[in-house]
Amino acid sequence: MQVESTRRESPEAICARVFRRLRPRTPPPEISVHFLPYADAHSSACWRDGRLELRISDVLEGAPASVLEALMHILLGKLLRRPAPRVCVDRYRRYLSRRDVQRTLELIRGLRGRKQLTQPKGEHFDLEQIFDELNLRFFGGLMIRPRLSWSTRPSRTTLGHWDPAHQAIVISKYLDRPSTPRLVLEYVMYHEMLHLRYPSRACGGRRQVHTPEFRQAERMFPQLRQAQQLLRRLVQS
Repeated sequence: MQVESTRRESPEAICARVFRRLRPRTPPPEISVHFLPYADAHSSACWRDGRLELRISDVLEGAPASVLEALMHILLGKLLRRPAPRVCVDRYRRYLSRRDVQRTLELIRGLRGRKQLTQPKGEHFDLEQIFDELNLRFFGGLMIRPRLSWSTRPSRTTLGHWDPAHQAIVISKYLDRPSTPRLVLEYVMYHEMLHLRYPSRACGGRRQVHTPEFRQAERMFPQLRQAQQLLRRLVQS
């Protein structure tokens, strides 16, 4: 299916053409496309007073027309309950996975996104101390310490995450309790530190968070199986 178009076309014209493909017997409605300063690549389509309204992240305002057209196929497909062509989904994902687009998204998340961080020293564990010890043991002390924080809520599902936009490792407050084996915290911290060492990358139009290099380095953690077993028991208790 041909989805290329010239960039001189207005977003509304591109959207009208996509609408005619999805509803060939229905005249296109009045269409408005707004590029808004979201903190990510969020986009949506809805009906508003009989008008078709698209709200798209301004990160995509400078995207090629073919990418905007692919996105509009996805948005209108959801709205009109028509599956988007696979070529459109792949094209849009490949664009978002581009290194320059990912850098822009991380910068915007850092500037616009809200991130509530706490002190690294918890009631029972000090994240800075754990990070520094692991840094010496596994990275020769060469890894620059990012911001370290306990989460604001004691989540059992997200035990830790690396936030590149805010340059922060956040560990679940659920682990800051006396019954948590230190080995578990060391493993969770080590896992998040590997995200700094082995960043995500695009692979086949998708973002690969855990690369083969990441997985190989994770297997080098001493007592890996014991740490994973303790972690499972802890979240299930």
